[in-house]
Amino acid sequence: MVKRGVGSMVCLAALSLGAGGLAHAQSAAEMTFFVTSAGSGKGADFGGLAGADKHCQALAMAVGAGGKTWHAYLSTQGAGAANARDRIGKGPWQNAKGVVVARTVEELHLGSNINRETALTEKGERVLARIDNPPGPNQHDILTGSMPEGTAFPEGEDRTCGNWTKGGEGSAMVGHHDRMGLDASPGAHSWNSSHPSRGCSDAALVSTGGAGKLYCFAVN
Repeated sequence: MVKRGVGSMVCLAALSLGAGGLAHAQSAAEMTFFVTSAGSGKGADFGGLAGADKHCQALAMAVGAGGKTWHAYLSTQGAGAANARDRIGKGPWQNAKGVVVARTVEELHLGSNINRETALTEKGERVLARIDNPPGPNQHDILTGSMPEGTAFPEGEDRTCGNWTKGGEGSAMVGHHDRMGLDASPGAHSWNSSHPSRGCSDAALVSTGGAGKLYCFAVN
């Protein structure tokens, strides 16, 4: 078996990305935060937290950032509920272009730099926002299942699409990556806790203003 170092992995990732790939792969290797460029294909059903983490890891690996451990910023409900803020390491976190979105967990939840310009995908691309519709559909709803401080909702009303196992009935709390909403309320401008989705299917998430995307953070 031939062992490859980080440099070789970066070059291989660059080749797979085509023109301009080398520069992006080198910056991606330093990336510690991104919004997923794609959803699960099954709405909010990722097969639970482990499946969501695997989704983040796979997308990171595809651009040469698989040397880190990636977790989805998601909370769960019920017995042994997980808090999104406890799953993402200690920071700091920066996007694919090296822009820091937060230095600590506290800063992330009290004054993060997450917005339309900084909440980039693993490919370094912008996610469609409210002001981008038209020409493209608004995709600013990012799945979180979390309250503003990054903690889980109590049991009762579904805010996690069955702890990320439902792709039909149910609901999930979403945040606005562009910090834009229909009014001036704090929730409308929250990156992690804006409003519940209309359902858990791809169609329901799209109709609410999203595409089943996640925030991914490097734990180490």
